[in-house]
Amino acid sequence: MKYIKAWLAVVGLLATFILVAPAPAQAAPYCGITWGSMAKTAGTGSSATVSNVRAGAHACFDRMVIDFKGHANGYLVQYVSVVQRPGSGQAVPVRGAADLQVTVLAPAYTSTGAASYSPANRNELFNTAGYTTFRQAALAGSFEGRTTIALGVRARLPFTVFVLDGPGNTSRIVIDVAHYW
Repeated sequence: MKYIKAWLAVVGLLATFILVAPAPAQAAPYCGITWGSMAKTAGTGSSATVSNVRAGAHACFDRMVIDFKGHANGYLVQYVSVVQRPGSGQAVPVRGAADLQVTVLAPAYTSTGAASYSPANRNELFNTAGYTTFRQAALAGSFEGRTTIALGVRARLPFTVFVLDGPGNTSRIVIDVAHYW
């Protein structure tokens, strides 16, 4: 009888632990970010022209914005071993452990061939001091209606890309790169 009572007590305790035990904890994504690091592409070519490249630091990601005169919606953004200049294939080295090639399907020149975007320094499109993820942004070139930017980042991190229209007859392609996985 003692053994039966002891056995029932053990079974009762085990049942209690199984029913009351908390579910295993799952790590939440960093800042709720569920992006990946695979190539992202969308849209088609356009007659819009690149007018500016700028950046901003946020709590969970760094953001690069490419401004256009006109409506642009085409892009291909992907990690590559080295970004190459369009037309020549020359390497565009940038600081950082990973190279993000940003190709927008719009030129950085007008229909007459004049530059629509002419940065003061094509190897430093914006100052990356104080950014968590960005290390360098360089204009690789614009050729046959496509403009390529080499974005050096700290590591191969998740990113997202989207298009914003306006204000007026302008648009923007936005690239957000997470600080961590």
